[in-house]
Amino acid sequence: MLNKFMGKTKRVVVPAMEEILEKEFPALDKGFIRLVDYMGGDASIVQAARVSYGVGTKKVSEDRGLIRYLMRHRHTTPFEMAEIKFHIKVPMDTWRQWIRHRTANVNEYSTRYSVAIDDAQQTSENEWRMQSSSNKQGSEEFFPPKLGREFTIQETEVQKYARKVYEKRIAAGMAREQARKDLPLSTYTEAYWKIDLHNLLHFSGLRMDSHAQKEISDYAKIIGNEIIAKWVPLTWEAFLDYRMNAKIFSGPEIKFLKERGIFTNLNLEDLDLYQGSGFVNEKGVLTREGKEFQEKLKLLQGS
Repeated sequence: MLNKFMGKTKRVVVPAMEEILEKEFPALDKGFIRLVDYMGGDASIVQAARVSYGVGTKKVSEDRGLIRYLMRHRHTTPFEMAEIKFHIKVPMDTWRQWIRHRTANVNEYSTRYSVAIDDAQQTSENEWRMQSSSNKQGSEEFFPPKLGREFTIQETEVQKYARKVYEKRIAAGMAREQARKDLPLSTYTEAYWKIDLHNLLHFSGLRMDSHAQKEISDYAKIIGNEIIAKWVPLTWEAFLDYRMNAKIFSGPEIKFLKERGIFTNLNLEDLDLYQGSGFVNEKGVLTREGKEFQEKLKLLQGS
């Protein structure tokens, strides 16, 4: 029996998502991301957070405030109530990084049962990157186009030869599970990838970061900017404000700021200090977020 305070709930339909269902968003040279299905939206997050209190407000401003509070304080469970399913086509080397996010449901195209996809990612002469001198797992500047042209020619030759060998093995009757062993990592694969919003935002935070490898970052930016932003706009706004565009001070960093008295001369009780920041409401008092910010400043003052 339904709890009388909870009532019946209808499936959340997001018009902007209905418009892009089954749409393929191109990625890299031959890849794509296709939205297969979704469950829930911003309303599902609000409903989950308020389930103990019955049917909540329908005011967008209050829903926005709740979602921002949840994101700010890392109350993650309500964000797990929304899920999304993608069909992706991605190079195998990029997929290796992608699949490290073990918080999703995955079913990948199998080259044991089917012939490998006849597509490989190709790199243009302007896209070959040098190894970073300060980051062992990163890259920095690009090679000159003249040298990059040589790399691209070599890449094409390797890909064509590997494919030729593979197809000869298949034609000879070799088991597909063995014939595939020398295919390059640039070979494309396809997969269905289903994940809840909380874990998808974690994926986005890592893979949209400036330190992420460019290839997977390209996919993450499409997912974030073209799909998540339409699916859960209030959540995406909060995610950008409190995760992507925010920084956390460590204990030693806070100690450094307090010892040097950088904020000592601020009168934190003066509301004029917070005007124009969004931390003061229409009644002229600090919002909940404004009060939290004030407490942070007091911590940095040492008071």
